[in-house]
Amino acid sequence: MRPSGIIALVLAAAIAVVTLSSLFTVHQTQQALVLQFGDPRRVISESGLHVKIPFVQEVVYIDKRILDLDSPAEELIASDQKRLVVDAFTRYRIIDPLQFYTSLRNEARAQSRLAATVSSSMRSVLGEEEFQAVVRDKRDELMKRIRDIVNTQAADFGIEIVDVRIRRADLPAANSQAIYRRMQTEREQEAAEFRAKGQEVSRGIRAQADKQVTVLLAEATRDSELIRGEGDRCRNRVFAAVYGQDPDFFAFYRSMQAYEKALDDDDTTFILSPDSAFFRFLKDPNSVLQEGRSGNVKPAKRLDLEAILAGDKGLSTSLCPASTLSDAK
Repeated sequence: MRPSGIIALVLAAAIAVVTLSSLFTVHQTQQALVLQFGDPRRVISESGLHVKIPFVQEVVYIDKRILDLDSPAEELIASDQKRLVVDAFTRYRIIDPLQFYTSLRNEARAQSRLAATVSSSMRSVLGEEEFQAVVRDKRDELMKRIRDIVNTQAADFGIEIVDVRIRRADLPAANSQAIYRRMQTEREQEAAEFRAKGQEVSRGIRAQADKQVTVLLAEATRDSELIRGEGDRCRNRVFAAVYGQDPDFFAFYRSMQAYEKALDDDDTTFILSPDSAFFRFLKDPNSVLQEGRSGNVKPAKRLDLEAILAGDKGLSTSLCPASTLSDAK
């Protein structure tokens, strides 16, 4: 190869290297800071192809999107001396690349400084409020106050705080367990109270029902005794009337009832004299016991049972009318 060709090739390579070293591109999600010997010269925010002095200037790229900072959970003390664990996150973006680079240099240092700023701001703001306000009542307002404080302090770094959010604000684990146990105890006490009231009501209802049953049974027993007494009265009146009409038939009838009651049990055993007066009607249904002065048993006149049974049919009705039984009921 001729020397002129080699020189041309070297010149072409040098031109290509210089050209490539002087050109750089900026992505639409980035902004560039051109440094000359470490000294910032200009800021490029527009995306596209740009030129720099080769070998003298260098380019530092800074993200212009919204960045995320997750703060570790930390324990704080509210104004009512209650401890709470707060877990928060921060959203920010770099609005002044030159100020950001001169003060912080890179994103790692920026996140470290922001984490400390957010932590101190949360302690100062949440420490002035009560636990209930932090957890429920004034949570949105407190997050805005924290954001404004952090934004004011971060303005010196060329950073804008977009939002600060409290992800979780709760009691420490030990306190939470104690509160849960206390709540469980309170609920168990309420349940026991409800059960006691229910048992009291049930006992009252049961006592009222037992009272009504007792009253009904007493009234039914009273009515039954009245009806039974009225029936016995009518029966005795009928017996008296029958005895007055025919004592012999009444003796026969009462003997039949005595036989029925005495001989009702299969195991009944009687040891009597064969001529005992108790079984006189078994020997002769028409016999009548008459005692003389000597006390000897003499046969009496024969009873006309059919005539007595077919006697006055209205006897029982006249002696014990139906209206009497109705009145007794």
